[in-house]
Amino acid sequence: MVLEKITRVEDEPLKLREVKVPDISENEILVKISVCGVCHTELDEIEGRVKPKLPVIPGHEIVGYVEKTGSRVKRFNTGDRVGIGWIYSACGECKFCKSGRENLCYNFRATGCDENGGYAEYIKINENFAYPIPDTFSDSEAAPLMCAGAIGYRALRLTQMRDGDTIALYGFGASAHIVIQIVKHLYPDSQVFVFTKRRDDEPSKLARKMGADWVGITGDTPPEKFDRAIDTTPVGIPVAEALRNMERGGRLVINAIRKETKIPEMDYANHLWDEKEVKSVANITRKDIEEFLKIAAEIPIKPEVKEFKLEEANRALVMLKHGKYRGAGVLKIL
Repeated sequence: MVLEKITRVEDEPLKLREVKVPDISENEILVKISVCGVCHTELDEIEGRVKPKLPVIPGHEIVGYVEKTGSRVKRFNTGDRVGIGWIYSACGECKFCKSGRENLCYNFRATGCDENGGYAEYIKINENFAYPIPDTFSDSEAAPLMCAGAIGYRALRLTQMRDGDTIALYGFGASAHIVIQIVKHLYPDSQVFVFTKRRDDEPSKLARKMGADWVGITGDTPPEKFDRAIDTTPVGIPVAEALRNMERGGRLVINAIRKETKIPEMDYANHLWDEKEVKSVANITRKDIEEFLKIAAEIPIKPEVKEFKLEEANRALVMLKHGKYRGAGVLKIL
């Protein structure tokens, strides 16, 4: 499914095309794709909030099987199951890469944005940017772990949460419904407050099912102030709302590659005073994915997925944009 121009996702811009199976170099593997998760970042790419190369095959929550290995590949063998995430490559030489912050590399290349991704039958990638998938998960369960889960794990770490803290999740889609499972496992004495777009919508119902301690909508005042917050929404208002409802010394992590609407003007005394902090999440590192997959298998994480056929990618994206399913969407390719 190829994106050839920037437009509204409702225009169903992805086109089914026959493309050449990519040739691999000596350090690369060719992966026959089984499934690919559907991520909100694809909406940003299609609608131009993120600038992809064009034409491009989107998709970066990839699970598949090694079809062929380059002559110098050592980590994988033919038939191995692997996952591929948002990080397609980084330079390995800059100050960011050398200090474990390859997510900030100026030469960071994103899967399905700067390089062809997983809405296809095959992908090639350097062996060092692919990951073994724990046997705990089916292919469809593993797909959202590669981005929604891993980036949620990074965001949670960046909150500097401690057991006993109360955390708020603004938005309850693919990422947050995994984050709540991590919180319940790592921080059993903590509370989780969830804010959704509409009262008693599908994400709200899922949040209650997954053990949220309180569920409301953006704009509500929760029963008490919270210490940490993660915003995964595509709009600006939850940033101000999270800071308004946050305890002194709290930290908000914004886990969204782009916002569709601006963050509103904020009042210093009501939003930013009392040493409240705001931190963004930019991309992801290989270490994030590797660490998260181990934790996910230990818990074990159980993503809720809705499966679509590859040729239904446009419909899946429109449904994602309008909140028509809960959990994570997954394209079945094999």
